Amino acid sequence: MATTACERHADHGAVVVSTVQSTNPSARSGGGLPPADDDTSRRVLRDALAQGLVRFDANGQIEPGLAERWIVIDEGGSFIFRLREAKWNDGSPVTAEQVVPILRRLVSPQSGNPLAPFLTAIDEIVVMTPQVIEIRLSRPRPDLLKLFAQPEMAIVDRGRRGTGPFRIIRAGPPPLLRPIPDPRRVEPEDDATPAPEEDVRLIAETPARAILRFAGGRSDLLLGGQFETWPLLDAVRINQAAIQVDPAAGLFGLSIVRRDGFLTDPANRQALSAAFDRAAMLAAVAPNWEAADRLLPDTLDSDAPPQIPGWALLNLDERRSGARARVAAWGQPVRLRIALPRGPGANLLYGQIGATLLAIGITPERVALDDPADLRLIDAVAPYDSARWYLATACAPCGEAAMAAIEQARLAPTLAERGSAIATADAAINADTPFIPLARPLRWSLTTPRLRQFQTNSRAWHPLNRLRAITN
Repeated sequence: MATTACERHADHGAVVVSTVQSTNPSARSGGGLPPADDDTSRRVLRDALAQGLVRFDANGQIEPGLAERWIVIDEGGSFIFRLREAKWNDGSPVTAEQVVPILRRLVSPQSGNPLAPFLTAIDEIVVMTPQVIEIRLSRPRPDLLKLFAQPEMAIVDRGRRGTGPFRIIRAGPPPLLRPIPDPRRVEPEDDATPAPEEDVRLIAETPARAILRFAGGRSDLLLGGQFETWPLLDAVRINQAAIQVDPAAGLFGLSIVRRDGFLTDPANRQALSAAFDRAAMLAAVAPNWEAADRLLPDTLDSDAPPQIPGWALLNLDERRSGARARVAAWGQPVRLRIALPRGPGANLLYGQIGATLLAIGITPERVALDDPADLRLIDAVAPYDSARWYLATACAPCGEAAMAAIEQARLAPTLAERGSAIATADAAINADTPFIPLARPLRWSLTTPRLRQFQTNSRAWHPLNRLRAITN
């Protein structure tokens, strides 16, 4: 793979974007508008061809999507959206009567939408006028807009049609996307035809091919870099200024998915968490990767600071000595299966995990990410800024007290009661230890200077219409 990144072409012609394609065959399908899932290639394409009521801008902040404006009333208990003038890709106008049933399907627990468990406070979605929609909540949710900006909440009708900001003008592969002119920004006498530089050629490919394409000067952007692909950058010569690392908020660590044998006892689970030298583990994969020893990154919407594990004040030798003593006291061999994704970064991570387990007397076994396991890696960017997302995501499974506290936070009728319940749940999960936090998610991209609007952000999300200039 050794090569040198050549000189970039000037700012002319379509922007070429490589998106890292999932290695999971079940995440792939044929043409048309893709369903929502966790595959970067498909999420990027979905976000380009369809939009929700709101979207993320280049900085990961909320901007208008299908709704041109909105108001929040009743302290976050009701959101009223006015739809902008928009058309489906067949030219027919978009109305509130069409959008409301689509939104109802998206928030339904039966939809398969991964965000649906965090939208249960939605009580009603109603048509107020042909262009106005109200979303009524049974409990206040000030962060609702961040959930509605996710690609999973894009408005797609039953004919798999969206409203842009792009449309496919050449199916490919790879497809060529062209911006849909925004009537709000186009004067009647102006030429609404987008310039060639506003087109995007979207290529879904393996991480290695995407990196080689960028290093060879044949693409302007690589999206979807994660920890397992980071070491591939060592094999090519890429200007360090091209490597963009997002300050992603979320969870990266090991979920304790089987609570039997040695892992039955919370004290054993805590000892296992304490045994890891997080700084050394992460440095073996990527430089300056931020470690984490607690579940919550900040107070967020809890009314108490994040819980700190009891072992945090001990040094590494003391922590590992305690873990070895608990393994020895178990009185029988301990073997743990570790489920990780494929890739060189995951290989390096497993080397560190395996060495730690062997050092405290546990025999490790690596298995595929979707195989039966005792510990399974969770690597997820938070879709919105609520402590409840962190707690619920880590609680898979966890003890009855922790589950009850999380449910109480979900059902809390006021923000004050919610904050108190979240603090209680954080304490319960800290005691239960269903999850071993290791770091914050590592998300990276490769960019060229022509993408003047590209910005790293905590959502680790980069819309195609916010790369080089404001197109709509």
